[in-house]
Amino acid sequence: MKLRSALVAATVLALPAAANAQAVNGIYVGAGAGVNIMQQETIKSIPGTTAGGKFGSTVGPAVVLSLGYGFGNGLRTEVEGSYRYNSLNSASGFPGTNVTGGAREQKMGAMVNVLYDFVGLSWGVQPYVGAGVGYQWVNLQNGYGASSTGTTTISSETKGAFAYQVMLGAALPIRSVPGLALTAEYRFMGLAGDRSYSAVTRPRVGAVSTGSVTMNDNYNHSMLLGVRYNFGQAPMAVAAAPAPAAQAARSYLVFFDWDKATLTDRARQIVKEAADNSTKVQYTRIEVNGYTDTSGAKTYNQGLSVRRAQAVAAELVKNGVPRNAITATGFGDTKLLVPTGPNTREPQNRRVEIIIR
Repeated sequence: MKLRSALVAATVLALPAAANAQAVNGIYVGAGAGVNIMQQETIKSIPGTTAGGKFGSTVGPAVVLSLGYGFGNGLRTEVEGSYRYNSLNSASGFPGTNVTGGAREQKMGAMVNVLYDFVGLSWGVQPYVGAGVGYQWVNLQNGYGASSTGTTTISSETKGAFAYQVMLGAALPIRSVPGLALTAEYRFMGLAGDRSYSAVTRPRVGAVSTGSVTMNDNYNHSMLLGVRYNFGQAPMAVAAAPAPAAQAARSYLVFFDWDKATLTDRARQIVKEAADNSTKVQYTRIEVNGYTDTSGAKTYNQGLSVRRAQAVAAELVKNGVPRNAITATGFGDTKLLVPTGPNTREPQNRRVEIIIR
């Protein structure tokens, strides 16, 4: 019940900061702590008897530390170090009616795991599964079975065994700290093969028997709460603000043939574009400025520039621009677009500039 309450509390506290789960990418570290429930261990042999038996145990603590690498597609691999502790509180199979006293078992080891995160399966929480193999060292201390007919004492020794495990868990990423996630998981770990510990059986009547207690079937169920930090995790993506609409052009050039103030078909297209775009922007006035090249007398050029400006202004009005919004001015052969000497015909200087202000 305590573990269940802690799990619920951690989930509730994290919900305001929960984020859409992302795939683990790059190096990460993890840590978890919780409880370990060890199934009854099988006792295959006991000195002085052909009988077998069982060791029972209490619930004990479990701690796991891991270092791993995520490939960004849900798949990740890690190395793990773990510690589990259980007190032995019952025994069967020893001569007579038997109990244990002061006995405990500790497991320490390293595992290599492969895991898969189900990215995008649900909002906020990211389930995962995994499996691993490795090696565990099992330390049995002060193990004995006692009865009215005698006592069997097991030496305090450490034995190694090949180990395997499967994992089922879920991660809850924290939006405020990119890469950080709370984890909750269940692990089943089993040890393969037999482990033999030196033992002496001292019956009340009869000879002392020296040999070994052989055990197997070491199965463990661990429930863990923890944290994981992914160093390569990018901040949660935020939807980009839409790009502002392109602003309509505010300046246009209309070009004229030499010594002409009449609009060409292309010139009329440009004037219409300017008139249409004037409705898409805010403006206070529209300036229409006429110019000539340097060919011809200055007085003539001044009048020609005015006629060109007035021709463009009239075309703007024809395309819906209010006449009182337009200021038409001629500048003659001043303010050349392309600098030239006197009496030079330059097409780009024979122009009207429309400016929307």
